[in-house]
Order: sequence, then structure tokens, then C-alpha cells
Amino acid sequence: MRILICEDSVLLREGLVRLLTDAGHEVVAALPDASELVESVEQRHPELCILDVRLPPTYVDEGIRAALQLRESHPRLPLLVLSQYVEERYASDLIATQPDSLGYLLKDRVADVAEFVDTVERIADGATVLDPEVVSQLLGRRRQDQRMQSLTERERTVLALLAEGRSNQSIADALFLSAASVEKHITAIFMKLGLDADEHGNRRVLAAIAHIENTNGSGFAPYPSGGQK
Repeated sequence: MRILICEDSVLLREGLVRLLTDAGHEVVAALPDASELVESVEQRHPELCILDVRLPPTYVDEGIRAALQLRESHPRLPLLVLSQYVEERYASDLIATQPDSLGYLLKDRVADVAEFVDTVERIADGATVLDPEVVSQLLGRRRQDQRMQSLTERERTVLALLAEGRSNQSIADALFLSAASVEKHITAIFMKLGLDADEHGNRRVLAAIAHIENTNGSGFAPYPSGGQK
């Protein structure tokens, strides 16, 4: 797979290059900022882009805004956003524009190299992978929504695990529940949120976020980890 990296930290950038190259992928560009990002995408035709959220010169939101620009100009290009922060407003915009082939992971919570490489490959194949903290913060903004208030703590936990792309059996193992119990929790979650249950766990999580935002209308405050079920 052809991968483009946009990351200002030279150590992390070179580490990603080495890691992905060793895994058999081709890094077609490794950029320190977003100034040449669009041009590089046009010239080098990557099959996936990895971007930091905060890049030079201001280290505020250049990377995530570049990701949104790429979503508009190249909607089918898989994107993986790596960050130390959850930029709630922009994360919501990314999800709303094109939820497929999208990842948003927090750097400090990426602890397993093999799992990271697998995540990159799944995103390239069309999966959506969100760090549980991203989902937690997005959903946490909507505590006024009566439907979210109606979820139990256990149901919130199941919803967060769904966003990681876990299967029902994986969720059951993590929570020491039966697969049948997990299925009941998933059914209850989407009944309470007014969403039809379908076969795609991560899409249901994204649909829940989008649905709640559309009915809430409050948006996100600026600047404060799927597979199938």
C-alpha cells in the first residue's frame, strides 16, 4: 500500500516510515507540515494518508483542517488522524462528511505495533476506527439529550467498545458477558437512540453521533479507536 505521512515530529515521522516499510508498505512521502500536502497527494497518489492534528506554523489545527480539505477533494482517500488531542468539532465534521475509511487515534494510547499496522490496513480497506476516548468526548457533549441520558453505564461501555471495531464476542470477553447479553445491550442502545440496528457496529456508532448532533443542534466546542459487529 502507498502511504503518505504528515507529521511534524521527526522522530515519530521517521519511526512511522520505518514501521510501515518493515510491514511491507511504501511510504511515498513523509511531510513535516501540510503546506505541500495537497500537491503531494495529487502527484504521488497515496492509498492512505496519516496526519497529525496540530502542525506548523501555529500548531493549532492545520493538520485536521488539511484532513477535511482532503475529504472534500479526495472523498475516497482513506485517512488516519493521529493526535494527542480530541478536536471535537473537527472530528465531528470528518465523521459527517465521510465516515468510511477513517481513523482517529490518540498517540499516547497506541501501545501495540502489530495492532497499529492492522488498524492502518483495516482503514485502507474501508473500516472506521475511533479511539474510545474520541467517542466518549463526542457523546459526552450531548448529556442534555434525553436519549443519551437513558443509556446505562454498561450500554455506554458497550457503545465505546463497538467504536473500536470489536466483534460481539470480543466485547463479551472484555466485559465477562455472554455474546447473547452483548447482543441485548446493542439492541437496547439503538432502540433508545432511535436507530435501526444493522450489521455494521462502527457505522451504528457514527450514525448515533451524527443523529444526536443533528437533533441537538449544539455543535462542538473548538480546541479542547472498525470493523463489523
